[in-house]
Amino acid sequence: MTKKIMIVDDSASIRQVAKMTLLAEGYEVIDACDGLDAINKLDDGKINLIISDLNMPNMDGLSLLKKVKEMGQYRFTPFLMLTTESGSDFVSQGKQAGAKAWMIKPFKPEKLINTVSRILA
Repeated sequence: MTKKIMIVDDSASIRQVAKMTLLAEGYEVIDACDGLDAINKLDDGKINLIISDLNMPNMDGLSLLKKVKEMGQYRFTPFLMLTTESGSDFVSQGKQAGAKAWMIKPFKPEKLINTVSRILA
């Protein structure tokens, strides 16, 4: 069964590169431009992984992560932060909120695939 991944980033170019990379590996991909858009696009369907930027308008990635973890059907959905932020405070806040992994932008497509494969294994 195909795994479904949601990409959340306010940068259209980042969403596009990540989406093309994941589609080429056979994943199904949904994208959202910020945390609020992501919440609105979550339905009762199964999302296997959420990849989100940290700094976004309307709802940032940390707020999205916390909100998703409060939602019954997505409580155990793995969450990968893909961001330019590498400060230990950000990373520890993300890990405490339930982020499974933290990846720094810009990213290499093969590193994204390796990280996603490891999380979904």
